Amino acid sequence: MDSAKLDQAVQDWLRLDRVRTFPTPSNATTRAEIEELVSSGDTAELQKRFSHRIAFGTAGLRGAMQAGPAHMNDLTILQASQGLAKYAEETVQGAKVRGIVVGHDHRHNSAQFARLTAGVFRKRGWKVYELQGLVHTPMVPFSAKQLNAALGVMITASHNPAKDNGYKVYWENHIQIIPPHDSGIARAIEESLEVDEEAWTPPAASDGWNGTEDLIQQYMDVVASLSLHKETNAKCPLLFTITPMHGVGLPFALRALDAFGFPRDKVSIVAEQASPDPDFPTVRFPNPEEAGALDLALAHADRVGSTIVLANDPDADRFCAAEKQQDGEWMVFTGDQLGALLGSWAIERHRQTGAPIEKLAMCASTVSSKMLEAMARKEGFAFRETLTGFKWIGNELQKLEDEGFTPLFAYEEAIGFANGTTIKDKDGITALALFVEMATALSRFGKPLSVHLDSLYYEYGYHATSNSYFICRDPAKTDRIFSQLRFGNPDTDSSTAPAALLRLPTSLAGYPLTLVRDLTVGYDSSAPGPAHAPRLPVDRGAHMVQFALGSMEEEEEGAEGGERRDGVEVMGTVRTSGTEPKIKFYLEARGKNRVFVRQKLVKVREALGREWLRADENGLERP
Repeated sequence: MDSAKLDQAVQDWLRLDRVRTFPTPSNATTRAEIEELVSSGDTAELQKRFSHRIAFGTAGLRGAMQAGPAHMNDLTILQASQGLAKYAEETVQGAKVRGIVVGHDHRHNSAQFARLTAGVFRKRGWKVYELQGLVHTPMVPFSAKQLNAALGVMITASHNPAKDNGYKVYWENHIQIIPPHDSGIARAIEESLEVDEEAWTPPAASDGWNGTEDLIQQYMDVVASLSLHKETNAKCPLLFTITPMHGVGLPFALRALDAFGFPRDKVSIVAEQASPDPDFPTVRFPNPEEAGALDLALAHADRVGSTIVLANDPDADRFCAAEKQQDGEWMVFTGDQLGALLGSWAIERHRQTGAPIEKLAMCASTVSSKMLEAMARKEGFAFRETLTGFKWIGNELQKLEDEGFTPLFAYEEAIGFANGTTIKDKDGITALALFVEMATALSRFGKPLSVHLDSLYYEYGYHATSNSYFICRDPAKTDRIFSQLRFGNPDTDSSTAPAALLRLPTSLAGYPLTLVRDLTVGYDSSAPGPAHAPRLPVDRGAHMVQFALGSMEEEEEGAEGGERRDGVEVMGTVRTSGTEPKIKFYLEARGKNRVFVRQKLVKVREALGREWLRADENGLERP
């Protein structure tokens, strides 16, 4: 952005930004930030804040709370709400009458952002259902479905750092938005940047609606309907440790366990993390997946004699768990391991209904383990793979339901799980309650969860995963890395180059590839026809390459007489993150021999960074 355009953008911002007057005067800090940057002549920082607008992408907006159009603040919230309302009015029949559900978590500015959002829609004549108090994210799509609302907006940044906030959007089908709505809303926002004075003092509700507690009870009724053993759960022999990770989930988790019939004395709460705290003081990152995030909960469990730890992320749409092993060490389950366990429990729940197994359906994202797919092949139920993210999973679940299936379970490896057919989005509360019931049922047979997981591997094949990332803070370098990988030329533009230019690798770690799929340019070696068009959607705005190394006949080390064994199949995905400066990779190996599965997985992981990403040569940071 040249200096003249930058100056104009700054002046437009200061012209529009105002001091809001509720619940106390605020927003002066955002004006002060920009005025200070202007007076100090910090052009570099102004360029960062004004050269682009915060992207309306996966499920909406998410970013740091700072002044400027590139960040989350009152003005960008107002502009986003105006654009969302405009687009919905043009696209959804009867949108204003159907209305919008607005909820928020406990983060800094969440309540204010929610109030501003509700005010924009009220001013435009919409019916607004403003959920009172702190709610977990699944309450918004659930409430929107119960009320047949046209839209839902949840103010949350999920498990992001304390400096962030977000604006998560659900469409009229009560599922996260997918194309073309995301780009349509983004265009409408660009057409809705002018904000009048009245927007800063949003009107309060005038219709007397106060149905939040009724909706929460309806949600709990749905949760209770998922239980298989409510009558016997009261005799649970286990003690569970729970942490909501300084978030909003604890009241919902406790009520869910009540709905399942579990006594409160079977739950021990990590007091230091029990109350909502937007600063997340006891963890570096409020994400149960991050190293060290569960340390406090594990120590608490050791003190009170609990053998299972349960954790939700701050907005309680994700779930994580750990189990104490016989040797006293803790096993923290990965998202894929939890997916296998909860998937097996979904099969059991479906069997209890007496419905044909052919009517059962499950989904998993393409970067998740193929364990569910293996279960589906053996048991005979339907399985669908989707792109990464619950916006894709949720819409696939809806398609399955429309086709007459019962989609009881879906997950992605980033500890997101959908259970039941009511909410087609990840829900950490239903996952927690079902996990507790499964652990309790297994304990009656003296079977720990880890042992049950081993039995699933025996039944459906051993699957081992290795997921991580490299940090690349220069987007241009990331583009060059992927262009080199797919075209053999770092200067080829992946966003426009045709598939005919692809020169994708044919091997990795010395093993020939049996499949290679590029979901950026649009190529799938396994697809029929000369175009090799992939079944999954193509996204030119993100990098994603998938591959498989086939099951091969390899000589077993030390085998007498050159004895042969079945080989190990490895599947993988390397992609960019939509919200962080990361090149992520997801690897899975499966086979009969666990030792060889792990060995080949390590070999391929090392080769991926060395051969394909050239991590050292490109100066990529490791976590």
